[in-house]
Amino acid sequence: MSEQQTGDLRQVRVDKLKDLINAGRDPYKVAKYEVTSNSQQVKDNFEEMEGKVVSLAGRVMSKRGQGKVGFYDIQDHLGRIQMFVKQETVGEEEYSWLKTYDIGDIVGVKGEVFKTKTGEISIKAEEVKLLSKSLQTLPEKFHGLKDTDLRYRQRYVDLIVNPEIKEVFLMRNKIIRGIREYLDGEGYLEVETPILSPIAGGANARPFITHHNTLDIDMYMRIANELFLKRLVVGGLGDGVYEMGKMFRNEGMDANHNPEYTAMEVYKPYADFNDMMTLTENIVAYVAEKARGTTKIEFQGKVIDFTPPWRRVRMQDMVKEYAGVDFDLINTDEEAIKIAKKKGIEIKPLMTRGHVISELFEEFCEEHLDQPTFVTHHPVEISPLAKRNPEDPRLTDRFEAFANTWEIANAFSELNDPIDQRERFEEQLKQKEAGDDEAHMMDNDFINAIEVGLPPTGGLGIGVDRVIMLITNQPTIRDIILFPTMKPLD
Repeated sequence: MSEQQTGDLRQVRVDKLKDLINAGRDPYKVAKYEVTSNSQQVKDNFEEMEGKVVSLAGRVMSKRGQGKVGFYDIQDHLGRIQMFVKQETVGEEEYSWLKTYDIGDIVGVKGEVFKTKTGEISIKAEEVKLLSKSLQTLPEKFHGLKDTDLRYRQRYVDLIVNPEIKEVFLMRNKIIRGIREYLDGEGYLEVETPILSPIAGGANARPFITHHNTLDIDMYMRIANELFLKRLVVGGLGDGVYEMGKMFRNEGMDANHNPEYTAMEVYKPYADFNDMMTLTENIVAYVAEKARGTTKIEFQGKVIDFTPPWRRVRMQDMVKEYAGVDFDLINTDEEAIKIAKKKGIEIKPLMTRGHVISELFEEFCEEHLDQPTFVTHHPVEISPLAKRNPEDPRLTDRFEAFANTWEIANAFSELNDPIDQRERFEEQLKQKEAGDDEAHMMDNDFINAIEVGLPPTGGLGIGVDRVIMLITNQPTIRDIILFPTMKPLD
């Protein structure tokens, strides 16, 4: 439909609205409508409700009929139901106005529940009230809203004409509630930490920058809530704390990345990364069972089995298997960089053996991680907040959890040595000065906090959106976020 045609149709509706207003029927002045039932209740309980008078409200999605009888499909938040209207019942004047109502208009209907001769459960209207006039034309009913870009920009229209997508967001709600239920049941305390901070900490990522006018300082939107949560562990607030909410990273956008996304982080004193593996697989299995009734999830033609326990494998062992390089035999940065050059890895300033292991893993190994897997013992250079492995201090007691080749969780035995932590932050500053804009900032107050004393602690972050994508069988992150970030059309 051309812009001209769209404009013409809108004008027709505007003219109808003017006629309504002139006749003292301004729908926008209606403040309330008494709703006693909905489409699903009527259909599910027809035998009990037959012959009873109900009132419900919804959007006109189709209309047909001729002469003095009309049929209208009314859509509420749970489905559709037919409204049957006779002129002799509602009156000639009301019926003449009713015939001018358009698809998309919102109406309230009061009437008797019955079944038509064709067997369709319907409402025999005694009165119909226009509650809101739709000035825009909904997409043509047989084709719906198929343009994915437009669906994301106009989710309100998408929900109307493609009501089946509501199931995805209802399932999202179940998963998020399920995460809270599981953690609350295990004794963790839900808390809230700042979204704005003078330091972007807790992860290696590029932050969004804003400015606080009163303080006249630049501030960052959080890229993680890790450092605040660990401060609460220092303070002894409960036997473990967690927070679920929005994080913000000023990075690329693709099927798995949105600039703002939902994450959950949890920290438990006197635990380690092994405990966090158990917690991760139990949470995901719990919410999969809650949302889908099974831990074996069909995703885009394959089955992903989230049943615990999940596979556990060292990062170096995966690099040995898929890249053919045994880093147990390579001990210097020079040797590692030579290997990287042979493997076609880009050599960056201040690159070390640990960086090469990480780069080879990303290049050669991640694509093989379809089934849930914990990849453990990451190099210390890429893990500035994780405790060193006691057997090999070049590595950390850290894991990333993968499924469908995506990272869905990240966890450590948390670094609680303030001297080591300061040295790692200083090394991150060197990386930042060398051009790495995702390197970690120095956070002196956090170091002060762990100098007060952080107990041995296990910490975990779960990418909630990616877990939801897998469980709901949606191929892109935009399909599970109601209002994904979009470039403005103008």
